[in-house]
Amino acid sequence: MNVFAISDLHLWMSVGEEKSMDRFGDIWVGHTEKIKTNWLKLISEDDVVIMPGDFSWAMRIDEAAPDFEWLGQLPGKKLFVRGNHDFWWTTLAKMNKMYPHIRFIQNDSVVINGIAFMGSRGWIDPDEPSFTEELDRKYYERERQRLDMSFGSLKGREYETLICATHFPPNGFMDLFKKYGVDYAVYGHLHGEKAFAGAPEGLIDGTRYTLCSYDKLGGVPKLICRTGEN
Repeated sequence: MNVFAISDLHLWMSVGEEKSMDRFGDIWVGHTEKIKTNWLKLISEDDVVIMPGDFSWAMRIDEAAPDFEWLGQLPGKKLFVRGNHDFWWTTLAKMNKMYPHIRFIQNDSVVINGIAFMGSRGWIDPDEPSFTEELDRKYYERERQRLDMSFGSLKGREYETLICATHFPPNGFMDLFKKYGVDYAVYGHLHGEKAFAGAPEGLIDGTRYTLCSYDKLGGVPKLICRTGEN
């Protein structure tokens, strides 16, 4: 089993061409076909694809149906965490009922073939200049609690490799990743060369970090690991 990651697909089929990503540069022109082509080349039904947020421009879960139908035609097991633009995100019970081919992760985890997957939306790093105590502190602390709950849900379960997905860059959560022994951390949210330059990548304190936003990967899902690796 191979584990891939790709985030920030920003699918627009549910809301119309006014939300097409073409206006953001050549890398985004026809990006849904690029994703599909690359996906079919790399990913089989036995593989897992982690998708750390910003999947669809839809505002409501039912409105997102065309985007989920498009994804459902692609092979592999899909795992989601929420992004800051995923306004369609609702209760786990409702999402799981409507889209049973997706595994939505929030405050919990899943173990597949010896690999444990957990995650959360994440939030702005308190060290960022844009972080404010009035607006951001409560969201940041809530996301830490959600990560703690996700880690806690693995207690007593057997796995060889631990993968954590966040939408926001994980700078403000690296202490938790080190504490719980995360092997791989994947995240998205960042776009453009300037943002990419400051993103944590590679092996840091025992965790291997990968930025997997669509434009960073050029639309090619990133291989994170294989069963039995850590």
